[in-house]
Amino acid sequence: MVRALSCLPVLAALIATPAYAGDTAARVHVSSGPLQAAIGDLARQSGASIGFRDRGLAAVRVRAVNGTMSVEKALAVMLRGTRLRARKVAPASYLIEPAPRAAQGPPRRPPPQNAGPRPAPPPVAVPPPQEIVVTATKRDIPLGAYPGGFQRIDGEDISTADAARGSAAIETRLASVVTTHLGPGRNKIFIRGIADSSFVGPTQATVGQYWGNSRITYSAPDPSLRLYDVHSVEVLEGPQGTLYGAGSLGGVVRVVPHAPDLERVGGAAFGGVQAVQHGQPGVDGGGILNLPLVEGQLGLRALAFGAIEGGYIDDTRRGLKDVNDVRTIGGRVALRWDPGNDWIVDLSAVGQRIKGADSQYAEHGSGLSRGSGIAQPYRNDFWLADMIVSKSWGPLELTTSVGYTRQYVSEQFEGAELVEPTDPAQAPTATTIAAYNQKNHIEMLTAETRLARKDRDGKGWLIGLSLLSNEARVRRTMDGAVHDTPLTGVRNKVREVTLYGEGTVEPLPRLTLTLGGRLTHSRLTGASSDVLETVADSLSPEARKGRKETRLLPSAALAYRPSDKLTLFARYQQGFRPGGIAVRREFIQRYKGDRVATFEGGARYHDADFDIEATGSWTMWRHIQADMIDGFGFPTTLNVGNGRVLSLGLSSRWRPARGLEVDGAIYFNDSKVSDPSDLALTIGANTLLAAGFAEGADFADANAAARRLAQKDMRRLPNIADLSGRLGVSYSAPLSDTVDLRARGYLRYVGKSTLGVGPILGQLQGDYVDTGLEIRIGQPTRGVTLSLTNLFDGRGNRFALGSPFLLRERNQITPLQPRTIRLGFDMSF
Repeated sequence: MVRALSCLPVLAALIATPAYAGDTAARVHVSSGPLQAAIGDLARQSGASIGFRDRGLAAVRVRAVNGTMSVEKALAVMLRGTRLRARKVAPASYLIEPAPRAAQGPPRRPPPQNAGPRPAPPPVAVPPPQEIVVTATKRDIPLGAYPGGFQRIDGEDISTADAARGSAAIETRLASVVTTHLGPGRNKIFIRGIADSSFVGPTQATVGQYWGNSRITYSAPDPSLRLYDVHSVEVLEGPQGTLYGAGSLGGVVRVVPHAPDLERVGGAAFGGVQAVQHGQPGVDGGGILNLPLVEGQLGLRALAFGAIEGGYIDDTRRGLKDVNDVRTIGGRVALRWDPGNDWIVDLSAVGQRIKGADSQYAEHGSGLSRGSGIAQPYRNDFWLADMIVSKSWGPLELTTSVGYTRQYVSEQFEGAELVEPTDPAQAPTATTIAAYNQKNHIEMLTAETRLARKDRDGKGWLIGLSLLSNEARVRRTMDGAVHDTPLTGVRNKVREVTLYGEGTVEPLPRLTLTLGGRLTHSRLTGASSDVLETVADSLSPEARKGRKETRLLPSAALAYRPSDKLTLFARYQQGFRPGGIAVRREFIQRYKGDRVATFEGGARYHDADFDIEATGSWTMWRHIQADMIDGFGFPTTLNVGNGRVLSLGLSSRWRPARGLEVDGAIYFNDSKVSDPSDLALTIGANTLLAAGFAEGADFADANAAARRLAQKDMRRLPNIADLSGRLGVSYSAPLSDTVDLRARGYLRYVGKSTLGVGPILGQLQGDYVDTGLEIRIGQPTRGVTLSLTNLFDGRGNRFALGSPFLLRERNQITPLQPRTIRLGFDMSF
């Protein structure tokens, strides 16, 4: 349907349906001809709102557009050579206007001084925003019809300063997402209160992370891929077992990069310098190039970037300042082939290396300093190669993807070397500083084929088959001046074959019912490695045996839309993680798979000026996989028991005036281990006894008292604050005909939680405020940016640790990065 833009004499093509919201690819066929007719055809085929205010543009001739592409790309092809541009003024809404003069050539001569003030241009009528499409559902469901918690960050809203922060930028934008803070490349992401521990161990992550269609983590930390040149970031609150399988207990984070443009040569360059109060300066920069190799059929897109983040932690024992600098280098390359007949083939490769010179923890009461005997560096190398082939037949779409991921994570922790004294009657003494090294090698191969039918009102279906092979090898050594000791390592292999499906029907007007299920057959094998293998097998002979698991994960959801602006929803879904083997000092032990079942309900209201979403969920978690610290300081993985998680969230956006937007969110979490396992209680009690608890008491009495205290310390699940909130403000306005102002600021509060499960890890962390401000002045094609973070130069104590071997004797904290100011630039063509 074509409607007139109010306040405009010229018709603009508008579509009332929320078909694809202009954010996803659709099949379009638009003939060359006058602009007015062309945008009418494009609007009808894509579901976007497109208009113009200058009556003289109606007759401008534009190019033909033919193929499967987004609205933005279709408009770029259509307007090529016209000196016009399409500016996004609201979700799925575009205004056609003359391109900035910098892109057209020399500026026009200014009017004479006596010409008087120019009349104000007529106001731009912004069409009502169309609904966002949830592409992470794998069949493109309009947000109004999606029965679950969902959040999205538009790539246009991610500045180069934010992009350089990787996953930390997602955390600052979305209150339901939190991360640990051991350092970029070794952190974990958690959503909706589902968290296990801070360590990089053999367990599978609780959040599924995806780069486009490819999974990038399984039993590995968050690689914190830099968010340059991305289209969007989508977060589905979990569990998401039906669509994404194992490891999506808390939800899914999906980053969608920009695909190559087959029609236009373009590129960008960006960079900046930063000053860190109490620390060293930093620098970052990069570039993007888009190159059509065969116009309309074959295109290349490449990105390269690098950064040095200045350190701010002093080591008083070694007499060093600002030891924790981080260096990052990486890039991406993508190739897209459009052979016609609605086929698309995408090939891409991603690489990134992060090197941290030292750990970023300090000691309580010492400001930004600590005393360490050795450096504690870390490193993360990440590689991804994937291929995606898709074919469309109208509403039907077939997608096949293959991806290979490799990740190498190296960490070093300070520990005390225990040396046997010459007199056996004496206790061992710490005489030499030792270094505990842990190296993780993870390789993963995934393949998936799915067929989906998508309808404009959210109805449709999906069926898919996926294969996964993941192998993780952990090697450990204790290196010291006296002797170097290889420790027992482990190797875990997982092979999965999965059949899954989901369908949505409308049994009653405005009511949709979604039913789905996932059937997964897994084969798990594990083995010890290195020199203590004989000892390990003798202590845990069952750990080497392979085993098979078959899991059926059902799901059901309801969505009711009493009006076009309001959606009420309820959902039930399950998720799981397979088991494996882990190290406990010099021997290995087996741990079971865990499983969650979540009931969720909520409401979502979406209007042109105001959005609000409220959700509540109750999760039952069985055989929780988590990490604990044993009596010798070594981290180990085991099933700590059964638990439950209650989560309540409220988020909103308000646009009270043109160019001004205010957003706010608050989340409550109440999580606990309601039924601790006997093994977890035993390890917790032994840890307390090793620390001198009830020294001198009768062994039986001391052991019983230690178990009671351990049970009390294990009640809380880690890393998820009991209360978190965010308040953000953004403002944009023209300063002149060619220069615009954009400003954005935020304030986040992170409440209290613990580092992990058990006596040693039960220390409270959190309870801090984080702030940021960014101002950009310039044109769409070039500008300068001033960014500030931690405006009040607060310290706080983020969810992280220093060395697990020193937790009992030192009060370690991980402070916020001090007040930081960055001056940057960006330019594009």
